[in-house]
Amino acid sequence: MTRILLLEDLPEIRVWLKALAMQVFPGAQITEAARVHDARAQIGAQRFDLALIDLGLPDGSGVDVVAALREQQPEAQSVVVTIHDDDDHLFPALQAGAFGYLLKEQSREQLGEQLRRISQGEPPLSPSIARRVIQYFAAQAKNQFREATPLMPGVTLTDRENEVLLRVAKGFTLPEIGVQLNLSRHTIADYVKQIYRKLNVSSRAEAALEAQRLGLFRRN
Repeated sequence: MTRILLLEDLPEIRVWLKALAMQVFPGAQITEAARVHDARAQIGAQRFDLALIDLGLPDGSGVDVVAALREQQPEAQSVVVTIHDDDDHLFPALQAGAFGYLLKEQSREQLGEQLRRISQGEPPLSPSIARRVIQYFAAQAKNQFREATPLMPGVTLTDRENEVLLRVAKGFTLPEIGVQLNLSRHTIADYVKQIYRKLNVSSRAEAALEAQRLGLFRRN
């Protein structure tokens, strides 16, 4: 992550987040903005690898910046950094294309650890946000998939694959699952790839739906 856009209107928080970003991504070039208008202008003028975006801004919502970045620079990743942990802020941001969603109430160390996960290809999500997403999709599964069909004939998950799937659905990272099951991160990654192939899914959210449908949460 060498080119970072930082959108935050409060100067003291912007300074704090910039220092954190420099710690996590040494040598990164950071472009600061305090308004939606300014951030959109920067997106039109230069390329970014990562954007750290607040939501409540003086001239609008950071969700608009998330959407603009996805449209103009789809290879860039947007991570919301905010105080808002409610559905009305969370899901519009995710739908607009946010790769991660972090709460400012977390400690500097926790936020730094979440941001480091980006280099592993994992979305940075505050624990309470990950739980909220899982609960949302679990509720959707209950309402929409009551009569969902079972796995395709001949396709079954092993006990180990069920263990990995459940932990993926609960929001644990690959290294965390590896520690819990006493397996290497690369082994867990292979399990996840195999599970996704069997279930014909491509994201953690879809995997959570399948875990709910298969009754894995009820078994634990």
